[in-house]
This record gives sequence, structure tokens and C-alpha cells, in this order.
Amino acid sequence: MHGTLRGQIPSILAAWAIALVPAEAANLIDHHQHLLSPQALSVFSSLKPITAADLIAQMDAAEIDRAVVLSGAYGFSNPFKNPGPDEYTRVRAENDWVSAQVAKYPRRLIGFCSVNPLRDYAMREIERCSKDPNLRTGLKLHFGNSDVNLDIDEHVEHTRAVFAAANAYGMAIVVHARANIDHNRPYGAKQARVFLERLLPAAPDITVQIAHLAGGGGYDRTTDEALSVYADAIESGDPRARHLYFDASGIPITGMWEQNAALLTKRMHQIGMGRILFGCDSPIPGNSPREFLEHWHKLPLTNEEFWRIESNVAPYLSPAR
Repeated sequence: MHGTLRGQIPSILAAWAIALVPAEAANLIDHHQHLLSPQALSVFSSLKPITAADLIAQMDAAEIDRAVVLSGAYGFSNPFKNPGPDEYTRVRAENDWVSAQVAKYPRRLIGFCSVNPLRDYAMREIERCSKDPNLRTGLKLHFGNSDVNLDIDEHVEHTRAVFAAANAYGMAIVVHARANIDHNRPYGAKQARVFLERLLPAAPDITVQIAHLAGGGGYDRTTDEALSVYADAIESGDPRARHLYFDASGIPITGMWEQNAALLTKRMHQIGMGRILFGCDSPIPGNSPREFLEHWHKLPLTNEEFWRIESNVAPYLSPAR
């Protein structure tokens, strides 16, 4: 369609027209999605499972071409959910279920394995996932759900080892770096510096994608504190941030970003739109991909900036892999 437009109107108007319809023009990729197995209903708040077929239908409605599906297996090791003796069995089962779901739509869905980095079995599961063609692209970590506290040296060392393992297997990392909110775990610039100085050097060869622009949804002052550390590192050319990316999932929640809109756009410009990846997060009621896009386009960005972000493709999805 857009090639036809370019042939019919002057180039400057063609560029303007394209910028108005980024989803079509960019073959839009959702870099942050989830599925939910029937067994996962016991650890996540949802009324029903979310299958690959469900997600594909919602992607079609939003004209999204591909999605990165992040396993929620870490949910079975949440220390606040009373994990049982069969915890690792359930973690494996959830990763396997995601693998099987993704395999049904190999052109459109890319699966990521997940673990709690503090668990003794984490290394075994990462190695196992590295051999699964539907999960070997990457690893999802969730510091909040796994109660990773970067003020505790033992937690840092366990997580550093997991970063090193992912690097060794060539698996990208997508990490929810925001510490647990419900239990008031410390989070801000100090913890972001630990991430930059101790975790990233353990994974020098792979993409590390920090979810939700370093927050947990919306954009508050605490998130800005953390994100400013990464933005300054990128701006100064810090080699530790060479392969650091961010996804913008969870940001445009109504009532949770507007008062900090100026800070949000300042950090996005510091980071550079080329390092920000489009992502919607779980396709739950109120946050379907189509609904997310409606909220997303209310952020104070230009059409060109929306176009740039929505055109980005994470390095771990490159054809050379």
C-alpha cells in the first residue's frame, strides 16, 4: 500500500502519510507478550488461560505481525505464593507449555524461557531451554516476582551467574528489573548502578532488554531514578550499555504517567528511539494489543518518533541468528 502512496504524491507528503500509520508500515513486532496456561491460573491473577490462538487473534485485530512470548514459569517460584515441593516440575511444565504453544505459529511467535535466578535449579533449566528450538532465543527474568533484591550481595551473585549462563548459550535476556513493589523492596538509582556495574558485564555479547522502561507500569519518580542511570550510561558511550535495550510495555497506563510526561520524554530522547522496543504486555481485558495501541499513541511523541520505535527490531530477532 505504501509503495503506491509514494508513487502518487511528493516524497515529503509520502513520508508524512507513512508516519500516520506506523503499525502497517513497520510490520509491527510486539517485543513483550505473555501466554497463560491453565495451571498458571494458580499463581497469576486471571480469569482464564491465554493460548497462542487467543494471542494471534488479538494481534490480528491490532495488525501486529509478530510477538515475543515470555514464559511466566517464574510465577511458580514466587516466594510469596508458597511454592510447593514440586516447584521445579511446575516451572518446567510451564516452559514446555509455552514452547508447545509457540510451535503452533512459528512465523509469528518467538518463545522465551523463564526462571527465578535465585533458585538452585536455574542453571539446569537455562541449559535445558537452550536446547529447545522454541525457547532458545532468550530468557525472561522478573526481579519483582522472584524477589530479587540487588542490595543483597548473594542475590547479585546468583543473578550475575544467570546472566553469564545466558551469555554463554547466546540467549538474549528480557528482565523486569523493578524490585517487588508490594513488599517495598528498595529500587532506584542505586540498584540501577548495581545492574550496570555488576550484571551487565557478565553478559557482554547478548541483548539485554529491560522491560517497562525500567519500571513496573506507568512512569513514576522511582522509575525515572533508575532509568536516568542507564540513560546517562548510554549518552556517555559506556561500553557496558552497548547491547542494552528497553521495551515500552506498561508505560501508557492512564493516570500513571501524565504527571511525569516531561521526564519520560526526556529519558526516551537520552536513550534514543532506536533502543526502545514496542511491546504491549499481557493481553488481558483492558490491555489487548489494540487497546494498548490506543493508549500508546497518547504519549507526547511525534509521529516520526512513534514510527521509529514501532519500526525497531530487537537484535535477537535478526535473520542472522
